[in-house]
Amino acid sequence: MLPHRKALLCLLLSGAVSIAWGSYIALTSPSGAGAFKAIYYPARCLIEHIDPYNVADLQQKYTSEGGKFPPKPAEEFLFRRAMLTCVNLPGSLLLIAPLAMLPWRVAALLWMVVTASALLLAAVLIWKAAAAEALKPSTALICLLLANTELVLGMENLAGIVVGLCVIAVWCFVEERFVLAGIVCLAVSLALKPHDAGFVWLYFVLAGGANRKRALQTLGLTAALTLPAILWVHHVAPQWFGEMRANLHTLAAHGSVNDPGPASLTFHSADSVISLQALFSLVRDDPRFYNLASYLASGALLVAGAVRVLRSPSTKLNAWLALAAISALSMLPVYHRAYDAKLLLLAIPGCALLWSEGGPVKRIAGVVTTLALLATADVPASILLVLMNNLKVSAAGMWGRLSIALIFHPAPMALLATGILYLWIYYRRTMVAASTERGR
Repeated sequence: MLPHRKALLCLLLSGAVSIAWGSYIALTSPSGAGAFKAIYYPARCLIEHIDPYNVADLQQKYTSEGGKFPPKPAEEFLFRRAMLTCVNLPGSLLLIAPLAMLPWRVAALLWMVVTASALLLAAVLIWKAAAAEALKPSTALICLLLANTELVLGMENLAGIVVGLCVIAVWCFVEERFVLAGIVCLAVSLALKPHDAGFVWLYFVLAGGANRKRALQTLGLTAALTLPAILWVHHVAPQWFGEMRANLHTLAAHGSVNDPGPASLTFHSADSVISLQALFSLVRDDPRFYNLASYLASGALLVAGAVRVLRSPSTKLNAWLALAAISALSMLPVYHRAYDAKLLLLAIPGCALLWSEGGPVKRIAGVVTTLALLATADVPASILLVLMNNLKVSAAGMWGRLSIALIFHPAPMALLATGILYLWIYYRRTMVAASTERGR
């Protein structure tokens, strides 16, 4: 029992380091807690019957309440574009509305506490599931992830609580404990940020049986949360959908904040895009090319996995292997950043199961999962950013593009490798099990 206590203490210490560091960023950086501002002030607008998707109205609301901008013009432009252009769905605005009724400092503190608590609880639950199979490697992997959540907590990004709640829900469903709580957690996660939790929810739909029932119950609760939100937003801002689409296009435009290519405002940052678009944009910086290539590559893998899930029995081992693949592959088709990849917590039980079995797959799974966690970790990303800026690596020429992709922006390839590995293992094992069953 003593090794388990030491391992749990390591987990808590890793989380404490990130909480302390994240709190420092939130309190001292000009853009600290900026991601929470991006939803707090739109929710305040909605409460006061101001259109949150109108950029001018939102920014006026921010300044009228004493909101400050970074001192440098370039940083101010980035802040206005990234933090004060609302692209959040109505469901997230409704769920944040109770906090938006509170003063900024109180709301930001509470959000930090809730986010840190959700991530820590999710990490501990995953550790409990994985440590029974392989204590040391699973503890090391979770500590690595927890020690690299400074940006999630410092920016108070919505992804922190979304990933935390999603992982908690998965543990509840797979372990068949506190199922009702899992339904609530997954429903809130879907309402806040569906492109993070959506593929996880879809797995439970395809898995069938009790899992499908829970997924449909989750969908019903999500609809119950989002429908009133849509009606409320439509009442305040009837043109909200067109404005939100325009805001999304503005942020994704060539050279803007969410542009995945080398011209992006955030390409040379520790918070760059990690989807496959970022990789394909280095081949050809044209949305028509890199979007299609990303959809085809990741879509083929996800469809292959979905077909296999439909044809396979839903066991605990199968679930953790499938979810390991989903945690990586779901980051690839559309816009995601490193903070969304904390969903890789779901890959750790599958890795622990393979580790406990031994053989060459054990080491391959351990290495690939570690590389995925490192490639999406905050501290290594910051180090690579400093090296790239100091070395002044150019994206001109094939060698420049390859060096950037392999050395300085490895996340898309690491996630792709992780997703393919776990999908292959899941596919092979379920096929072998099906053949054995037919032979009896």
